[in-house]
Amino acid sequence: MTETNPPSPAQDRPPARPAVVLLSGGLDSATTLAIARHEGFACHALSFDYGQRHRVELEAARRVGAHQGVAAHHWVKIDLRAFGQSALTADIPVPKDRAQAEMGRDIPVTYVPARNTIFLAYALALAEVQGASDIYLGVNAVDYSGYPDCRPQYIEAFGRMANLATRAGVEGRALKIHTPLISLSKTAIIERGLELGVDYGLTHSCYDPIPDAGRPLGARPCTRCDACLLRQQAFAALGQRDPLLQ
Repeated sequence: MTETNPPSPAQDRPPARPAVVLLSGGLDSATTLAIARHEGFACHALSFDYGQRHRVELEAARRVGAHQGVAAHHWVKIDLRAFGQSALTADIPVPKDRAQAEMGRDIPVTYVPARNTIFLAYALALAEVQGASDIYLGVNAVDYSGYPDCRPQYIEAFGRMANLATRAGVEGRALKIHTPLISLSKTAIIERGLELGVDYGLTHSCYDPIPDAGRPLGARPCTRCDACLLRQQAFAALGQRDPLLQ
């Protein structure tokens, strides 16, 4: 499914080049979208309903995309619960109340097997269809995760594969995967997003949200999972309170 925003009034400048931006609705992807827009791209947001337990992030993605004025928002439904083995796609408890040192000790149970590889493959297909040479992904290799598919080496390897496996790459129209947050701390990510006008009150980061009909997303953050704790700590380091906790 694709949602397309109405065109802006014609201006005396060439149309912006298209880029595909993976948009989960979280803090990192919202910032990445803002960076891609700031760099002059017409952004095609790509979001996935993959059977995640925190599906409220999909409505957050919709709100973030609309607020930032994406050229189109593409939605793909797949079922990674068929494989499970992750706290996000199976009935496995989400870790809570962990210190940051503990978060980075091993690959966490919230890792979804091959998720970024699957998502990037879809992004690659969309980029070819849209004539885009640029894909933006909000992975981060600094704060905690230890996810193998967030490492710079992985992104570089996927980029090489992309240019071997696509018509665009073979014909000399090189595809580039942008990871503007990969070496930034969570605090630095929020700082950059605030500079670019990101409304973090529209985002969702919690891995185990608590149903709350009084909230815009129908849920509130648990405040105790790794994603919540890192987010709260980053806002606190800036002397601010997470807008989701206001």
